[in-house]
Amino acid sequence: MTSSESEFLPGLVAHIVAVASGNAGKAPSERELAEHFAVSRGQVRESLAILEALQLIERRAKSGIYLTMESAGLSSMALLASAGVQLQPRQIFEAVELRKIHEIKAAELAAQRATEENLDKLRDILERSEKQIADGMGLHRLDGEFHLEIVRATQNEMFYKICSSFYAASEQRMPIYFGKPERNIKSHKEHMQIFDALYRRDSILAQALMNTHLGRAQSYWTEILDSNGASTSEQSELPQSHA
Repeated sequence: MTSSESEFLPGLVAHIVAVASGNAGKAPSERELAEHFAVSRGQVRESLAILEALQLIERRAKSGIYLTMESAGLSSMALLASAGVQLQPRQIFEAVELRKIHEIKAAELAAQRATEENLDKLRDILERSEKQIADGMGLHRLDGEFHLEIVRATQNEMFYKICSSFYAASEQRMPIYFGKPERNIKSHKEHMQIFDALYRRDSILAQALMNTHLGRAQSYWTEILDSNGASTSEQSELPQSHA
């Protein structure tokens, strides 16, 4: 994907979702999209091919282009997040659950493989987190830095790429989770405990602490996305999509 495509795609996705949501899932035509964005139909066609490969849309013969967000994978979810599009409750829950599974294993491997450079970076993140809390600011960005540095410490580049997608897909939701000061303080305390286990090369403890830490976040999102309250809680607490 070129830089021009990566800049154009989020706006294209946001517009398609906005139109299709009120049109039985049917997206604007290539011509309409080209006119709306004042670009060539060739550029629109290339971008739609990417969205089709990501399973965000499908072309139906003699019918048009249709939105298929329910088929979105991790890469698709990251793109939707960058476009400001609200994910479906099921997608959010499944991503949170999958992230937990991956990061518990990452904690085990990081305890065995972390280099001094990894540990130094984690120390730096913890120091910045403490200052940020003292300044009354949330940890939503530093939280991602901390967790991804642990994944990086596995020395497995593919593992890192997969987990990076989780954080790209959850970018909208993190400020919500870290909106309460007490949640930032609790999270920072747990981060310090996890770091201590990694420093002592205690892989069993690191896994257990990560399980508890991410279990708390999973419980939070499960409560919000519970089927009985999704229509109210989700709409009030999760960011809304925009065109």
